[in-house]
Amino acid sequence: MHIHVFQHVPFEGVGSMESWFDSREAKVTYNRFYESYELPDISCVDLLVVMGGPMNVDDEVSHPWLVEEKILLRKIMSAGIPVLGVCLGAQLIANTLGSRIFANQHKEIGWFPVESVTGHSELLPFPKRFPAFHWHGDTFDLPEGAMQLVRNEVCENQAFIIGKNVIGLQFHLETTPEAVELMIKNCPEDMVDGAYVQCPKTIRELTVEYADLANVILSDTLDYLIS
Repeated sequence: MHIHVFQHVPFEGVGSMESWFDSREAKVTYNRFYESYELPDISCVDLLVVMGGPMNVDDEVSHPWLVEEKILLRKIMSAGIPVLGVCLGAQLIANTLGSRIFANQHKEIGWFPVESVTGHSELLPFPKRFPAFHWHGDTFDLPEGAMQLVRNEVCENQAFIIGKNVIGLQFHLETTPEAVELMIKNCPEDMVDGAYVQCPKTIRELTVEYADLANVILSDTLDYLIS
């Protein structure tokens, strides 16, 4: 299996997915857009993972690689190759398919529960209600043809699926204690006072409590994507 990863900043890596990749003995390649890069031959890719980042989907002047990334992402989805988008990755999927990306009413930073949408939860191994790690201020309209999978009181569109091969997650299930420390270190300006912004101490404590469950749900989701 050949897995390709779009990574936008050095401090938002694949987290717990690395263990899943290893368990499949996968060949894993990267476009690290903050370094020099060469776009992949999509005919060789079995799964694309599009990670998060602090930039917005329309920041094409300051991040001109977004233009190439969106074009290639559209080609990969059109080819029927499985795609998982995480946070910014989910927003890029939605934007590439013509959906609006906009500021959510509240920033959501920390561990907050989400719930599966009635009638769609059977599509994926999401529990009825489960804790997820969030670090976002934007949200999106559902892309055309997408089915909503997960929501919560803070953000209506938390996850969606298109067909069987494209999944977007606004939240992070790949989170590990190490990943949390990198986010806290690199994005302190995001941690403003807010009803849905947790302090670093709370985030660290809840990561110890919830990360393992989140990682299992993500592994099951990846299994579904390639099945």
